[in-house]
Amino acid sequence: MAASVKVIRAGIEPLVSAAGVDLEDLQIQQAGRREIVRVVIDRDGGVDIDLIAEMSRQISEALEVEQLNSEFAGTYVLEVSSPGIDRPLTEVKHWRRAHDRLVEAQLRDGSTVIGRITAVTDADITLEVAQGKASTSTTLPLSAVELGRVQVEFNRTTTEGSEDGH
Repeated sequence: MAASVKVIRAGIEPLVSAAGVDLEDLQIQQAGRREIVRVVIDRDGGVDIDLIAEMSRQISEALEVEQLNSEFAGTYVLEVSSPGIDRPLTEVKHWRRAHDRLVEAQLRDGSTVIGRITAVTDADITLEVAQGKASTSTTLPLSAVELGRVQVEFNRTTTEGSEDGH
């Protein structure tokens, strides 16, 4: 029997929130005689390896408390990571965190818009859409967007000619 995601989430979410981080996903899978606990965290500005290591330590300590540890039938493996670039943009915070990234937005009407995120509000996103050598600013209501995906850009340079940090 796999541990209850609901119980584990309730046990670790407060400590993740206290660190100023969002618990993006929690999955528990049976793998032979042990369970794999996958925790995905994120925050505005992203997470670095030091924060992932610290959150891993804190979550591990929380899972050793009797109330949570008794959820596991045997041993478990904890994996803490950040969301990958292929994570769908489904919430306002996802769009905000992808600011200045090239995205593909699939609209509810079946059309697709590809552009660079220049602004995000609670109600809409603004994309700079290339049209030949020119570009136009297009604002889309978030209610019209089915989902978005960040597009991988190799060798993107900023206007100053330095490598972009994204």
